[in-house]
Amino acid sequence: MYTRFFGLTEKPFAITPDPRYLYLSERHAEALAHLLYGIDDAGGFVQLTGEVGTGKTTTVRGLLADLPEHADIALILNPRVTPLEFLAGICDELHVDLPVAARSSVKDIVDQLNRFLLDAHSRRRRVVVIVDEAQQLSAEVLEQVRLLTNLETATTKLLQIILVGQPELRDLLERNDLRQLAQRITGRYHLDPLSEEESAAYIRHRLRVAGATGEVFTPKALDTVHRLSGGVPRLLNVIADRALLGAYTQESRVVTPDLVREAAREIRGGHRLKPRRWYGLILVGLCVGILVIASLIGRRSQHAPAPEASEPAPSLISSAPTTPRLEDFLAAHVGNTDNASAFRTLLGMWNVAFDDASSAAPPCEQASNASLECHADKASFAELRTYNRPAIITLALADGTSSQVVLATLNDQSATLRVGQETYEVDLLALERVWFGDYLIVWKPPQNPAGLIRPGSHGPEVLWLRERLLDAEVATDPQTYDTALGREIATFQRAHHLASDGLAGTRTQLVLDGAYGRSEGPHLQVGAR
Repeated sequence: MYTRFFGLTEKPFAITPDPRYLYLSERHAEALAHLLYGIDDAGGFVQLTGEVGTGKTTTVRGLLADLPEHADIALILNPRVTPLEFLAGICDELHVDLPVAARSSVKDIVDQLNRFLLDAHSRRRRVVVIVDEAQQLSAEVLEQVRLLTNLETATTKLLQIILVGQPELRDLLERNDLRQLAQRITGRYHLDPLSEEESAAYIRHRLRVAGATGEVFTPKALDTVHRLSGGVPRLLNVIADRALLGAYTQESRVVTPDLVREAAREIRGGHRLKPRRWYGLILVGLCVGILVIASLIGRRSQHAPAPEASEPAPSLISSAPTTPRLEDFLAAHVGNTDNASAFRTLLGMWNVAFDDASSAAPPCEQASNASLECHADKASFAELRTYNRPAIITLALADGTSSQVVLATLNDQSATLRVGQETYEVDLLALERVWFGDYLIVWKPPQNPAGLIRPGSHGPEVLWLRERLLDAEVATDPQTYDTALGREIATFQRAHHLASDGLAGTRTQLVLDGAYGRSEGPHLQVGAR
């Protein structure tokens, strides 16, 4: 209904766990890393918990979309089953050939499953069982889960189990009769709600995936969505979706705090949202604190000597210079925020002279002449950190103009922009409000132009891959892309949230080139090389 009005290709806040919309906040990225670790770990359990709506299922879907090629997954979505049904469900998910007669016996099913796992082990495959809503498992099924980890060879557990559930799962596993299972958990991670900054980034991310090209929610509206949702992604989705519909019905191109509050009231059945009891306690405490401070100030003013007439009262206004707003800084340097100026700055960081004469070659061709290559796409700050290269980014300002600047450094809270010879440090939240993901970097690929490096490739580009891997095995022929190198590339890809196909495409090469700051040229992360 409102998608065309806002220039969207689809609804951005559907509550179905679509991996395309997976927003990897710091918490979700760590959770995904825990699950990936669980797949390659040598047995035991991995536990992922979180409140309702914090993104557990979406994180699991993200894992399934980026599975290692050597993994076979059994996903159990209905935990309210008997031990017999649970085991049969695992076999069905793994396509284990289970005779009808065996389905009535736990022992027969486990024997059949054990044969399957031994065969998978001989083929170097990892078998993983993921149980969603695991807090609903009965004690009998959990005991059967524990017994499954006894399936092993002399050196390796044959089955890895990942338990995903609400916080009640932690309480369940603390029961005395389940302590043997709890002792086998090798990794635990709990998903907390998003922070205020992450909530704003989450909403902007989903809007961009759906095709938004500008700001839809005002900054105060984003703050209001976070406050009313508590940072829970599912509630963020519901409130933001209803607020967009409200803006559409009022023919408003932006979502305001009032529209967000009205959306939240309608979702809660028309009742005004009541603050939690501790909000009231905090408010009372603040009021008492203010009264105490005011009383102390009043007493001091009554006893303080009056200043002599010849002495001027101290100024209450600091004489320290203030940092200009980003918009004011860009306006003051408008002559250096065009494409040519940005390229001059970026190539200058690579010690390459840039010619912007009308007869000169295009910027990326000039980079190519210096053995560099342009790479342009859309990304998040998290992705730019993995590339670890300065980038030209386009900022869309409120007055409808745009500026091209160089993102020179990037840390967790702020970034440094370069415009000509000037620099400007900006908070990431402020920068994200005017940057919609477009970037261009230059880098030095192992072959020009950059191309896919795959198993069987031979030449100096393969040696380039080995030099950039921290733990590359010594090979008989280091310039040949062998099976061992493919495994190392796949491991590197999983560690950096890339598609773990063992093929070194442009994106994998980019991350390899910048990941550890070991290659030549300027780096984006402060402290790299």
